[in-house]
Parts: sequence; C-alpha cells; structure tokens
Amino acid sequence: MPAAPPRARAVPWRDVEYVALDFETTGLDFRTDTVISWGVVPVRRGRAIVAESAHQLIEPHVPPSPRSQTIHELRPQDLEGSPSLAEARDELRAALDGRYLLVWFAGVEVHFLNAIFGGGKRRWRRRAIDVRNLAIAADGLGGPARDKPGYPLTGTAERYGVPVADAHQALDDALVTAQLFLVLADTMSSHPDPTLRDLVRLGRP
Repeated sequence: MPAAPPRARAVPWRDVEYVALDFETTGLDFRTDTVISWGVVPVRRGRAIVAESAHQLIEPHVPPSPRSQTIHELRPQDLEGSPSLAEARDELRAALDGRYLLVWFAGVEVHFLNAIFGGGKRRWRRRAIDVRNLAIAADGLGGPARDKPGYPLTGTAERYGVPVADAHQALDDALVTAQLFLVLADTMSSHPDPTLRDLVRLGRP
C-alpha cells in the first residue's frame, strides 16, 4: 500500500505535496468493474508539475461496458496488450506515496484504490481531498448540497477558466482537477490563505 502522507496540520497548503488522480473504469458496478486507465499529476509548492505526470492504459479482466466506452472512448481493442492492473500498480503506488490525493467525486477513486491496494476505504478517505467539495464550499454551499447532482468536472472547470482539452481522458481529467484545486485554494473568500487542515476538512469525501 502506498505510504500515507503526514497527518493534516495547520501548515500552509503550499508546503505539502499532492497528486491529482483520475481513473477510467469498465463501469461503476463496484462488485465487478475495474480500472482501465489512470492519470496522475503531482502538485508541489502550488504548481502542477506536468513534466512528472503519468498516464497508463490497463488491459482489464472484464470488458468495458457499452456505456463506459461511450464516455471514455476506450474499446477492448484499444486496451489489448496493455499491462494488467497487477503489473501496473507499482508505478501507481510510487506516484501516490506520501502525498495527499486530489480527486473529483472521490467515491469512485476511493473504492478502486481500496480494491487495488487494500487498507480500507476510511483510510483512503482521510488522505483524499475531493476538489468537487472545494468548489461547492467556494460557492457558499454545504451540507446536503454536497450530495446533490451537478458540479460536473468539465462545467466547473469552464466556469473557473480552467481549460479542458480531452474530457473523460484520465490524464487530462487529473490535470484539470489539479488546476481547479490550485484556483480554488487561492480564491476561496471564506478561507483566505487556507491551511492543509482547512482544505482536508472542506474537501473531505
């Protein structure tokens, strides 16, 4: 299992390392579906480190559902010959080691991280910052609003002036998530100059 980052403290948020993560999957049936691609973008000292980003296709043990193929446009023949999840997970582990996770709608990533590495969903939630929840907080909403539909990644990015090149492609979605995190951390009027602890609390899955 990837090493957990230090416990959230009242330190400036820029003093901590993060990694934005996005999974594309064969579907959202947590009993049977699996990851078919992942993208990661490190965030360090208030910058997205694009040169250290990574993207990996995975050949799954179950075929992508027709619905998922429509969304992410990855067909079985596009994945054929890619590493298995077991073969690729060491690279993913290295990308996550010692960093807080930046994700969009964290329930999906938390489930699949637990399926890949174990450790329990609660443990993964403690190190995840749901950037969608930061956007909700920045808009002055909270409580039940977190559970309502809406706040798609692409629409929220466009509203904050973050470019989207290839929606539902894992690396681009991770980059958009990282950039949105940076914009939100810098502009939340209710929490000027937030600490790590502030962002973990506001972005709790």
